[in-house]
Order: sequence, then C-alpha cells, then structure tokens
Amino acid sequence: MNKNIPFIGLAFLLVLAFGSCNVSTPNGGVITDSTKIVSTNGTLSETLVALGFEDHIVGVDVASTYPASLQQKPKIGHNRDIAAEGVLALGADLVLGVTDMVKPEVAEQIHATGTRLLLFDHEYSIEGAKQLIRAVADSMGQAARGDSLLAVLDSDLAKADSIVAQSPSKPKVLFIYARGTGTMMVSGQGTQLDEMIKLAGGENAVQGFRDFKPLTAEALVAADPDVILLFDSGLSSLGGIDGLLQVQGISQTNAGKNRNVVEMDGQFLTGFGPRLGKAILALAEKIH
Repeated sequence: MNKNIPFIGLAFLLVLAFGSCNVSTPNGGVITDSTKIVSTNGTLSETLVALGFEDHIVGVDVASTYPASLQQKPKIGHNRDIAAEGVLALGADLVLGVTDMVKPEVAEQIHATGTRLLLFDHEYSIEGAKQLIRAVADSMGQAARGDSLLAVLDSDLAKADSIVAQSPSKPKVLFIYARGTGTMMVSGQGTQLDEMIKLAGGENAVQGFRDFKPLTAEALVAADPDVILLFDSGLSSLGGIDGLLQVQGISQTNAGKNRNVVEMDGQFLTGFGPRLGKAILALAEKIH
C-alpha cells in the first residue's frame, strides 16, 4: 500500500504563536481557536495531540485511546465502520481519516455538507509512519513540530535497533487475535503484526498466507512458536495466561511449555505513528 501522500505543494505559514492558531489547510480552510476536529483513526488522533491540537478534538473513533485523555472524547464508532451522521452530529469543521478506512460513500456525505475532510495514506512501515507524521504536521501548519516528532522517533528507533542487534537469536513469534475462545485468529504476512515482529527482531511463526486466518490446534503445534503475542484485551478475554494455556494446542508449543506469553496494548503495538520506535523497543525487550 505504498501510495503517494495526496498533498501537492504543501506550503503553510504559522502566523501566530501556537497557543492561538490560525493556519491554512490544503483545501483552503483556516484552523482557528474555535475549529472543531473529528479524528476517525487512533494514530491520527495521537498525532494531532502530539502536534498540540487536543483541545480542538470533539470526537474520535474507539481506537483513539492514547493519550488516555482522549477516552473522554465522544466516540464515533470503529474506524472501519464510521457513519457520516455520527461525525456531522458533533458539528465538526474538519474531519481527518485514513484513505483506506473511510468508505467512499461516507467521504461523499461529509463533503456534501461542506465540511472539510483530509484523508491520509498510511503504510505500515517505518517510512510509512514518518510520511504520515510529515503529512499531518504539514497539513495542520505545524511542520516544525512534525520535525520534532520525527527526531524523537528516530532516536527511539536507534534504541530498538541496538536491542535487536545485540540479540543472538531470532525467536518465532505467533500473534493471536482473541475475543474469547470463540474468536481466535492468527496473523500471517502483510499485517501490522507481521511487520512489528520483524522490526523487533523476531520471525512470524506462521508462513504461507496473508492477513488473518482461524487458529487451529494442528497449525499451532506445527508452528511451535517460541513466543505467543496478544493484545492485552485479547489475553484478558481468555482469562489470562492460565486461560490461554487451556486452548487446544497451546500447551504443546515451546511458548506454552515456558509460559512465554507477551501482551501489549493494541493501539501501541499496531499504531505505526509517533510511538512506533517505543513500541518496537518494548516488543524487542519482551521477545528476546
């Protein structure tokens, strides 16, 4: 999904001190102190806050969990199932979204009301994270702050690289998406989890398919992961590590025998935004 960022000739002027913003957006609008923003994506929300726009945000999707203060904002649903009505009901002047997640019909409905809509491409890679940060910062008239975020990201990435370089092994890591024992999927190639495992110096324990597929005991035993990785909410839904070990096949793997189970916050692990370096570092420290 390596697409070009859909903004050409971005040139913006910060005309007042940051505490009193009055900046032009690419489609000719102006952000003032009273501008209301709705973010339909957790990584975009996190980036907006890092750029200083938290007070402008009047609504977010359910994945906008960082910083914790965003959880007090009105929710507009899941980022892949946003309805225009819920967004517009918040009186937004500006809506931000990710191109592949906002349905075309929803985008058309938002545009039809005259509400400004900015869509960004988001590739799940280091360069994709950097491109997203640059694009959001530039579009909001905060290029300098964007540069600062990128500098921190580069520093975090260097620390993660150091941990990975020092590791003598490349553990096989299996990510399981769980919502109780009734919904359990494993992550193949081409997913955010696959990329994170590789960036953290691990190897995806399952190969030969893309995206997600149902977990089976046979495939689990064949994969024989050294580490099992889950979202913290997923592990909780299974009743913790003891509950996970009751799932057929888990206890027969190296990870199960050694109770080598790693849990991480979902947005932190898969956001591919300003905290990407910190997430890679945290995962690397847990799996090595």
